[in-house]
Amino acid sequence: MATNSFKRYTKSSVNTSSAGSASAVYTVPSTGSVAMKSIIIGITLSNKTTSGVTASVYLDAYTGSDAVYIVQNATIPAGSSLEIMSGNKLVVQGNGTLNDVIRVSSGTATAVDATISVLEDV
Repeated sequence: MATNSFKRYTKSSVNTSSAGSASAVYTVPSTGSVAMKSIIIGITLSNKTTSGVTASVYLDAYTGSDAVYIVQNATIPAGSSLEIMSGNKLVVQGNGTLNDVIRVSSGTATAVDATISVLEDV
């Protein structure tokens, strides 16, 4: 019987890379041969600097297709945060071995922290 578990994942000072090599903040857990799914219920990006910055969030699909933007080059004012999901939910999944990854990048090195809230079906 599957159980649901609320979890939080964080990444301090996300990098400035492109989609495929941006900082991995959440990866659907590997479960061997059993398919896994999770629901992303919130993504918050925090600007730690005294200047405005931009950030992007990507879904890197386990199927090997191209990464897709959830948000691209969103502006985060100095010293504030940005809630990306704003009431939406996002299902991410895996096949037990290969799994979806949520990645975050910043336009300015070490300027952005990321927090992702997830409901996992384990």
